[in-house]
Amino acid sequence: MKKLIFGGIGAVILVLILLAGIKVMQIRKMMAMKWPAEVETISSAVAENQKWQSTLSAVGSVSAEQGVMVAPEIAGTVSEIKFESGVSVHKGDLLLKMDTSSEDAQLRAAEAQTEWAKVSEERLQKLRADNTVSQSELDQAEAALKQAQANADTIRATIDKKTIRAPFDGRLGIRLVNVGEQLAAGKGIVSLQSVESVFVDFSLPQQDLSQLKTGLKVRATSDSYPSNNFEGELAAINPDLDMATRSVRVRAKFENAEQLLRPGMFVRAEVLLPEEKPVLAVPATAILRAPFGDSVFVILTAAQAGITNTASTNLVAQQKFVRTGIAKGDFISVESGLNAGDKVASSGIFKLRNGVNVQINNEDSPKPSLTPHPPNS
Repeated sequence: MKKLIFGGIGAVILVLILLAGIKVMQIRKMMAMKWPAEVETISSAVAENQKWQSTLSAVGSVSAEQGVMVAPEIAGTVSEIKFESGVSVHKGDLLLKMDTSSEDAQLRAAEAQTEWAKVSEERLQKLRADNTVSQSELDQAEAALKQAQANADTIRATIDKKTIRAPFDGRLGIRLVNVGEQLAAGKGIVSLQSVESVFVDFSLPQQDLSQLKTGLKVRATSDSYPSNNFEGELAAINPDLDMATRSVRVRAKFENAEQLLRPGMFVRAEVLLPEEKPVLAVPATAILRAPFGDSVFVILTAAQAGITNTASTNLVAQQKFVRTGIAKGDFISVESGLNAGDKVASSGIFKLRNGVNVQINNEDSPKPSLTPHPPNS
């Protein structure tokens, strides 16, 4: 019985050794085979020298050259509304009237008192010429006339203040009052904005102060009109700096004939400096960001990279660390790590690794631009 058991165990061991030998031979054969190298498809671009106009960038907000919330100086009841929301008006156009019935009655009484004071003053002047009355009586009559005239003028001023007119040319906003409404002094009636020309206010850090002067060209863009570049010029620079941020507030003026820029709108502003700066530029999509530094994948032949290549493309990607500078449009400047003429991968970089074989396909890749205009979504 023992002989049968040991014989069975020996047979199993022999079969296992035989299977292991076959598997080893298969693995050696597979290792000896030449597999085609993995190839990644990418698009490429060439690092090139460019001249960029130096700019100072910031975000700002639009304000009207003249803008006000029209409001009464004194309280009263709205009797007439003479405007429609959203229309253009000229300086002096009547906007609203408040009830002045009490003031009208007071004015008639004051005017009558003025007429009586005037007649009395003229009579006393004639009598004084004949020395019939004293000089003090004439002086008293003249003072009474002036006081009556002042009382009438005060009532007229009150009536004028209850007649609201446009203080300047501009466009009205949405009406905020109704006929019959009791208005308190200072309550808003309607917004009036003059937007034929507008201001853009923004702040720049104090280190840029030495480069600023009025008259410099300023370019603004807005998300509302992504294909438009608005051109203006620097109009004013604050004489003091913000103590908290150490920044200087500046104002640029823009002609706005089409009234595309509206007060309160957010814009991106660039102050265009006179000098141009030479840079080495690559598409921003070529930069691989990482906590340990920025890098690009340079496209080289296998011989240039010093490796054996089994792929038909004979191109490999080699990772290089770079130091980047400012960005402009779809490009970014490279301050070190690249040379002009180096070919870099501009898309598909996240699937690359050092030494991987690549093939280039630029047919479907969008061309980078310094002034990109994305279509409206």
